[in-house]
Amino acid sequence: MAHQSTAHTASLTRPGQANSTGDARALYLKLFSGEMFKGFQHNAIARDLVTKRTLKNGKSLQFIYTGHTTAEYHVPGQSILGNSDGAPPVAEKTITVDDLLISSAFVYELDETLAHYELRGEISKKIGYALAQKYDRLIFRALTRGARAASPITKSNFVEPGGTQIRVGTNNQGSDAYVSASLINAFYDAAAALDEKGVSTDGRVGVLNPRQYYELIQAVGSNGLVNRDVQGTALQGGNGIIEIAGIKIFKSMNIPFMSKYGTKFGSASATNPGVTSPGNIGSFVEAAIEDAAADVTGINNEYGEETEFANSCGLIFQKEGAGVVEAIGPQVQVTSGDVSVIYQGDVILGRLAMGADYLNPAACVELVAGAAAGSSGNAAF
Repeated sequence: MAHQSTAHTASLTRPGQANSTGDARALYLKLFSGEMFKGFQHNAIARDLVTKRTLKNGKSLQFIYTGHTTAEYHVPGQSILGNSDGAPPVAEKTITVDDLLISSAFVYELDETLAHYELRGEISKKIGYALAQKYDRLIFRALTRGARAASPITKSNFVEPGGTQIRVGTNNQGSDAYVSASLINAFYDAAAALDEKGVSTDGRVGVLNPRQYYELIQAVGSNGLVNRDVQGTALQGGNGIIEIAGIKIFKSMNIPFMSKYGTKFGSASATNPGVTSPGNIGSFVEAAIEDAAADVTGINNEYGEETEFANSCGLIFQKEGAGVVEAIGPQVQVTSGDVSVIYQGDVILGRLAMGADYLNPAACVELVAGAAAGSSGNAAF
């Protein structure tokens, strides 16, 4: 009886198929009509808003905290050998690189030849978007955890300030997250808290979800509280144009928002703002927050569980609030040569090796709605 060998078959991405089923050439046209619609794209913003370091020849990076010290009066004749209390105290924080994060697609050469649109560029963009989205989400989760943490400096009488939670509104309804006056008040409270904790004014930013951002800019020119210097399309772009109390405001669909990313639809409650779904939202909108390191292979840092973000509705932070360690920056690779000949196509691969965690809790502020700060669902991690 002849021996039959089992060959590995590549899982092909067939761009000519409709929804990955049926005729492999169904979408190939004789003439190109109209645009190729681009998929849902999330803007990646977090990487440039926090402390970023490159890691080489190691698995983790150490960050050192130095606490405050005191001033003493000198006693005549007494040697000066450092403060009697041993200050300043020093502590450390270690951020480990998570496993390699990848996104890939196999492009069959004949499909590429027959396609009526430029294929590789679009696939590369989508791979890049997938990595950037993951990057932002991990950083924002780390910042949220930092807002609930105490400082690593715990020396008696030298304890440094920790994170801050600020309630948006005063009701037990998640809908407070969308009240512009309450959001503005929360921003001023956050600015005051950061000042009181000695956090630098340089690099302070706030990140809200799109509906919150648009609630704010609709009030520009009437409430007198939001910077009116910029109007029109620039104001609506969500790229840190407007400010409240010196805090630049960005919008993102990647912040923790009531156990989801960026938005949540449904009936109003303490953990739901009561926004009606616009319909036909697809598979990637209103995505639930994934579980933490203990449940996900490849994650080596603690990013929090879904239920721990039940009342989260925004972030305000300074660039020292979180750190990102990169062993491999975001990049795209494409096979060629013998691999291309054997498989008659190429693998387009995006890869990234990074890890994130909070650094200075005092520089992190979490906005919560529907529950008091520090209540169930928002307790320290």
